[in-house]
Amino acid sequence: MIARLRRRLPDRTDDPDRDRGSISMEIAILGPVLLLLIFTIVQFGLWFYARNLALAAAQEGVTAARAYGANPGAGVTRARTFLDQQAGDSLTQTIATSSGSTPTHVRIEVTGRALSIIPGVPGLQVTQSADAPVERFTTAMTP
Repeated sequence: MIARLRRRLPDRTDDPDRDRGSISMEIAILGPVLLLLIFTIVQFGLWFYARNLALAAAQEGVTAARAYGANPGAGVTRARTFLDQQAGDSLTQTIATSSGSTPTHVRIEVTGRALSIIPGVPGLQVTQSADAPVERFTTAMTP
């Protein structure tokens, strides 16, 4: 009985037509997932680069503001100049502030948005700050 049934039903395990279209289906399913992964990696790289630009601008501003006898607004001006020269479209809507500064300590904060690869969607927010003591002369007391 089983032998008769086997003769009637062809063996489909070796049939090349059985898997026809499976590659197209895999590409249709995995293609968008792969593109999303690539876009995510590129967007993360752009955010990381914008973050580094903001930190470099804040450090430049602190270096200018902490110099001996520097103007109080020199740090913000230097940070803005750095951003204008270096950031381009990688870091947009930038704001440089001198928040939390005291006569003995300077702090520069840079805020902006990273470039977005999706049109119409704003980039990720980036905020970086740097701080350092102000350079000044002191007199040392000797015993």
